[in-house]
Amino acid sequence: MSRRDLLCDTAIQILAVEGGRGLTHRAIDREAGVPIGTTKNYFPTREKILEACAARMTSLHRAAVDRLRETTPADISPADVAELYPALLRRAVADDPTQMLAMVELYLEAVRRPGVREALSGMVLANAEAGAALQQAAGLPSTVRDTGLLDAYFLGVAISLLALPVETLKTVGLDDPYALGIGVFSATVPNPAGPDSAGPDSVRPGPVEAPAQQRSARSR
Repeated sequence: MSRRDLLCDTAIQILAVEGGRGLTHRAIDREAGVPIGTTKNYFPTREKILEACAARMTSLHRAAVDRLRETTPADISPADVAELYPALLRRAVADDPTQMLAMVELYLEAVRRPGVREALSGMVLANAEAGAALQQAAGLPSTVRDTGLLDAYFLGVAISLLALPVETLKTVGLDDPYALGIGVFSATVPNPAGPDSAGPDSVRPGPVEAPAQQRSARSR
């Protein structure tokens, strides 16, 4: 791994754990185990750090999608693609929420920082394009508009799962990550053919797990 990528990965981790206020040049140097001043040499301003985080997350996502496409069987079906989204949601919320939490922080920063907004725009477009290509490989007539909307729905659901208590999620019907994953797919993909594609009976129940941070806090 290059030093630049190390600094970006460290910054993403800090964003996820400490939020935007905790993201400083010194904090990155300290957590990355590099000499003080190293991060400032690569990214002179805080805005440049945030832009680099967005670029790094875009690169990681593209690499993950490329690996997925390389191992995708030629006869992949829309149902197979649909099954990816519950798995992605569970991983983003219950297994390792680092990337999702960092992305939320980038969205907040982008509201007030044009440079971050531009970098985030590139990430959103790249994600939507990669998603559309994957769905098209399964024979779906999906466009970037479809997958962009899917990503936006996915982000909103993930934020709710990360931020709200389990009892509240149950009350408002957001406690089943499998149903939610299939739901965001079915709501945005033209003629989706997920598992037994029509009807609520096709959705397997599975109560949502508390996010990693909530589980950790309860165990202390």
